[in-house]
Amino acid sequence: MSGAIPVIEMAHISKAFPGVRALSDVGFACHAGEVHALVGENGAGKSTLIKILSGVYRADEGDVVLNGRKTSFKHPVEALRAGISVIYQEFSLLPERTVAQNIFLGREPRRHGMLDNAAMRAETRRVLDLFGAGARVSPDALVADLDVATQQMVEIAKAISLDARVVVMDEPTAALNEAECEVLFRTIDKLRERGTAIIYITHRMREVTRLADRVTVLKDGEIAARFDTPPAPDAIVRAMVGRDIADFYAPPATRNEIGDIVLSVRNGGNAALRNIDLDLRAGEITGFAGIQGAGRVALAMAIFGYLPFTSGRMQLNGTDVSFASPRDAIRAGLGLLPGDRKAEGLVLMQSVRDNGMLTARAFGNLAATHKSNPHTSLTGMGELLDRMEVRAASYEQDIKFLSGGNQQKAIVARWLALKPKVLIFIEPTRGIDVKAKAGIYHLMRDLARQGTAIMMISSDLPEVIGAADRVLVMRGGSIVAEFPHGPEETEIMLAATGESEVAA
Repeated sequence: MSGAIPVIEMAHISKAFPGVRALSDVGFACHAGEVHALVGENGAGKSTLIKILSGVYRADEGDVVLNGRKTSFKHPVEALRAGISVIYQEFSLLPERTVAQNIFLGREPRRHGMLDNAAMRAETRRVLDLFGAGARVSPDALVADLDVATQQMVEIAKAISLDARVVVMDEPTAALNEAECEVLFRTIDKLRERGTAIIYITHRMREVTRLADRVTVLKDGEIAARFDTPPAPDAIVRAMVGRDIADFYAPPATRNEIGDIVLSVRNGGNAALRNIDLDLRAGEITGFAGIQGAGRVALAMAIFGYLPFTSGRMQLNGTDVSFASPRDAIRAGLGLLPGDRKAEGLVLMQSVRDNGMLTARAFGNLAATHKSNPHTSLTGMGELLDRMEVRAASYEQDIKFLSGGNQQKAIVARWLALKPKVLIFIEPTRGIDVKAKAGIYHLMRDLARQGTAIMMISSDLPEVIGAADRVLVMRGGSIVAEFPHGPEETEIMLAATGESEVAA
């Protein structure tokens, strides 16, 4: 590949913003049929580099070379027309339009001056068939009715229909479970076979080793390392943050650190759950694994009173409880961090401090008066945000400007103001860089050591294995297996898919 001309090459790229040197003499290239992983912490310069490639920004210095010819894009539309398609973590699809309408948005085929819907549907089927999605995705389906994985397939189909020579994927698996990730990986393999150059941005090291032909690591706007063959994850992490991946997970709880049962469920059930027997203990992080639809999030919603149990018994500190709504659960001492921070956990146009105080203002008088609970005051919330090490220019700035990791810490601070007995994390590190992930893992461990019972639901198996003291596996709305700290991925997947009985 070294002798071939890259499809896309960025040479000596530098870019500065007021007070910030975003990129300094960065070089990057991607060949036809290659998956080139671009990795680095949030703020390392990945987004700036891609925005220069796609015409959002202009480089201060350096050249963009497409198929051996220098070029410069003044607008993203020019980059798109040149065959460069960027699939962002937050999709650009219109939910109330069909799959076909989204794929051909702004370039709808016409016949005799009229919109040619038949041609649009036929071409959509052809493109979807290229990677095996034609049988399960209708061109006439509304995007709003599709799951996240299928929406991603539509984004990729859109890029293929544009005959994109370069496809950039930004955290493509952030919202996918294990099975959906495999569908995406097979699609990427087919794009590679078609000769598409793929720039793959991710914080998940095992995806790099699974997919990448080459790896480039950015740190502080400069090239920290290049690997012509994917190295072990440890080498990538060391290049990114300067320490080993083993340091990222806090040590598991000792027997003495795990206390009494805080919350228990016996024979719990509802429309999505059946025969749930569960104990959450003080000082323990209990991880939940399973494929999509297994019941993990449904269980969290039942415990939190959003979709309550309709049968069985739940106790909190030995007393029977029944939560008809999340408000009841919060009053009893439960907190929940949703999987989709921006849509379900934050008011993006409000300040960091105001987001931290949302729950305290509503519930601060439940366990203590405002006078005795300092976290319901502006100063007290600032101290709590400091304790969480939330990095922001000011706690008065809109929270939308913070990184994902700092947004997550702000939500944790919100719940800590009420001193919860049980704290539920759903996808705690989704879309967060490696260094920030370590911060979240150690934060969960610190909370557990203070006596909080932690329930952690994650689609990232290495995360569940590394961070949890105990792993419960769900399938079909039931808990089907339990493992102590550190099980093998194969053990979990066998239980999650129902193959363990066959293997046995």
